[in-house]
Amino acid sequence: MAQTEQDPKNFFSSKNTNPSNILPQKLGLDSPLQFRCHPGISCFTACCHTIKIILTPYDILMLKRRLNLPADEFITQYTEPTYLEKTDMPGLMLKLVGEDQACPFVTPQGCTVYTDRPSACRYYPVGMADFHEGQNEGEGAGEQFFFLVKEPHCKGHEEPKHWTIGEWRADQGVDLRDEMNREWLRLVMRRKSFGFQASLSDAAKRMFFMASTDLETFRKFVFESSFLQTYDVDAETVESIKTDDVALMLFSFKYLASSLFGAPGLEIRKEKVASKVAEMKRHQEDAVQRAEKEYQELKAERDRMLAARGESGKEE
Repeated sequence: MAQTEQDPKNFFSSKNTNPSNILPQKLGLDSPLQFRCHPGISCFTACCHTIKIILTPYDILMLKRRLNLPADEFITQYTEPTYLEKTDMPGLMLKLVGEDQACPFVTPQGCTVYTDRPSACRYYPVGMADFHEGQNEGEGAGEQFFFLVKEPHCKGHEEPKHWTIGEWRADQGVDLRDEMNREWLRLVMRRKSFGFQASLSDAAKRMFFMASTDLETFRKFVFESSFLQTYDVDAETVESIKTDDVALMLFSFKYLASSLFGAPGLEIRKEKVASKVAEMKRHQEDAVQRAEKEYQELKAERDRMLAARGESGKEE
């Protein structure tokens, strides 16, 4: 099945804009771009209001670090729940504040968390499309191109600042975000490809939400449960995810891909598989024995009833 990963800017955020704001032109990394946003421009921070900003796991990690908050406090104070891209996968979006429905981090002077701002804020006004036409996992990238989002209120396109698309993306830190977000986005797009015919279990939803939003709790799950006795995780990975949050986040994506979709990359230990097979065999044997016992009991009861009926017939 051909899969299309849509514009990340549109995936992460939405203002219900008219599709005509997307210019119908394919752009490459060397394509020219005229754009600049700065405090002196008349529309400054207008794009930070009445907008739905979906947070990626990397966004959450960077923002809670910036604010020096544990995940649960950050989630409670700055976010609200949502579902991701027409799926039943739970996620988070920024909680807008005030009558003008502003981002909680925006002021008239600009963004108070600018260097750690979410992915959605970095993409604008350049969107990216990434097409995987009939490819299997690991076959490499499909066709990738960029396009421009040009909304009427935005005056940044009139500024005399010239870049290439590649220069703009590098300046905004988008390349790093793409790398950090890629596997998580694939999880969401893979789920979307199944449609609503098959739904995730409540347990699967809880696990996806926990691994995507609360790395402290996910780390406890890995190290304080039977996880490492169940899954075959190499020693180097175990050491890195003990203290490195980014490594743990990327590991969580691998775990979710394996547990939710059966993707390769994280294997159950052979002895666990053998133990599970043996357990299933024992259950099967027990079930057969119970069925045999029930059959014999029913047969004996039937024979008693027939015998009793026969004795009754003789008496008559």
